[in-house]
Amino acid sequence: MARTNKLVTSTLRPRLVNGRFGDPALFVEVAHERRALLLDLGDLARLSARDLLRVGAVGVSHMHMDHFIGFDALLRVNVGRDAQVDIVGPVGLAACVGAKLGGYTWDLVDRYTTELSFVVHEVEAPDTVKRTRFRFSQRFAAEAEGLVPVQSGAVLETPHWRLCTAILAHHGPCLGFAIEEPVRVNVWRNRVEAAGLEVGPWLKALKAAVRDGLPDHTPVALPNEGTRELGELRPLVSVERGQKVGYVTDVADTPGNRTAIAELCGDADTLFIEASFTRADADRAAARAHLTTTAAGEIGRSCGARRLEPFHFSPRYEDCEQMLLAEVASAFAG
Repeated sequence: MARTNKLVTSTLRPRLVNGRFGDPALFVEVAHERRALLLDLGDLARLSARDLLRVGAVGVSHMHMDHFIGFDALLRVNVGRDAQVDIVGPVGLAACVGAKLGGYTWDLVDRYTTELSFVVHEVEAPDTVKRTRFRFSQRFAAEAEGLVPVQSGAVLETPHWRLCTAILAHHGPCLGFAIEEPVRVNVWRNRVEAAGLEVGPWLKALKAAVRDGLPDHTPVALPNEGTRELGELRPLVSVERGQKVGYVTDVADTPGNRTAIAELCGDADTLFIEASFTRADADRAAARAHLTTTAAGEIGRSCGARRLEPFHFSPRYEDCEQMLLAEVASAFAG
């Protein structure tokens, strides 16, 4: 196999917590951060405490039990720690989070000096969210923070990723999600070596400076030889389109949903999409407002997704996984 000179790392590393048949939950590691994201809060027993403690942001598609029962696991591991967890979901999420927190007695709060906060972002419209904060020190009483405009289409944003949403239709509102890396900065090994430099941890600071758009006179520390200006080092890297991961589950197969998903997840590197029923059970899927394998494949193709990962298979097909995958693949290929 030929060796490439471009040092490419995957920034967003998603994995289904419970496989294709279990409760929906997508754990997304972020390579350059200690934090991780979770999309949906199904059964989280398979995640270690270490994994759960990395979760700083959560997207909840809707509050059916198999998408929300894992909240307690996330709460339990964080009690007694300084942390803020942002939770994005549809209208009604704050009331559900408040009810979960209100189910426990918090009479020992005064013994702690730490502060755990859950900040709920309810997507009321594509450009507006309603924010509610729940703080440990206040025994998780709801603190309304009002309406907040959505900037550039992202409900949450960090230097390494942005979380975008679309309001889709299930039995009620259900959110689809896309996690996008703003840009990808790749280092070229041959250029680094030709410049008489070594490949090493210092390149992380170079990539961050380029990604953040810092001016050419910005100093970048080099190993064992002081600093050089960013403008001199800029040719060592290339800036490319960032990685994108889409996530869609529990949606009816309607023209409106198809259009919204294509807009949200267009050009996704990986699209995780439910395929709850076989194409032969299209009537059953329609009655339950879910997608068939054929619909999932067609939607993935319309998004221009590079890779399709179907999940949320109905347990009725537990012995037919390969058939479901084949039907999705056939529709995806067109």
